[in-house]
Amino acid sequence: MTRHGFTLTARGPFDFGATLRFTEGWPVTGGLPADGRALRFAYCAESDWLPIGVTVTAAPDGVAVATTRAAGPAIREEVARILSLDVDGSGFAEIGEADPVLGDLWRKSPGLRPLCFWSPWEAACWAVIVQRSSMLVAARIKQRIAERYGARVLVDGEPYAAFPPPVTLLEADGLGLPAQKEEWLRGLARAALDGVLTTEHLRALDPLEALAELRALPGVGPFSAGLILIRGAGAPDAFPGDEPRLFAILREAYGLPQDAPPAAYRKVAEAWRPYRSWASFLFRASGYGGLGDGR
Repeated sequence: MTRHGFTLTARGPFDFGATLRFTEGWPVTGGLPADGRALRFAYCAESDWLPIGVTVTAAPDGVAVATTRAAGPAIREEVARILSLDVDGSGFAEIGEADPVLGDLWRKSPGLRPLCFWSPWEAACWAVIVQRSSMLVAARIKQRIAERYGARVLVDGEPYAAFPPPVTLLEADGLGLPAQKEEWLRGLARAALDGVLTTEHLRALDPLEALAELRALPGVGPFSAGLILIRGAGAPDAFPGDEPRLFAILREAYGLPQDAPPAAYRKVAEAWRPYRSWASFLFRASGYGGLGDGR
């Protein structure tokens, strides 16, 4: 099979090894590859909704990317977004210097950037599937849906199931989910096909406007909206308005009172601009005080 390749250069600190280690605790990715040197996945590219396999390995100042089909500018942008290499991170260290709590955390893993879902569409589906479920159970359900309705792509000789595109799930039934969740997924599929649930659309909006628009979608609450915008579209400077786990982590890290209002957390996050999403990700990924959930 013909392989196509390109490189992505990081602006600012980046540690691909830290990205690989993060996948060990993030069931959505299917776990760390056996060799511990590459991130391999298959997905339906948002630019054309066709399946593509991707292999990412470390390279000087960035990563080397191999794909199973020709990768034009749109695919390159998608992979850069997935790895948060579409953002200049050279100023993030300065944010840490101004905030000692964040700075201590950053120095433990100075090159870790958010690893995003393969698309906002897939992030939205995950947000529905995982509701009132554990991450491990939700990951198994999501994988079953991919294997039943998605395309199989050979990545370095191994088959990977790509999560199906919106047009496929719009007509699918028997997903192994409650009827309400299946209806929500069909509503999300319509939103994706209408261009609402896309990186280009969501990143073009002010974060507060994007969050409000996402909350209007079926099955999407405040937490899900933040997940889709931050870890789906890869918006680097958004702060979720209601995320109990993150708030619990920040309470412990900054010594906030138990009854601190949402405004108190937003005030802490103001010091992280223009990397509020990145800082929030570091706190979640760190398991600070044993409270992190790996998302």
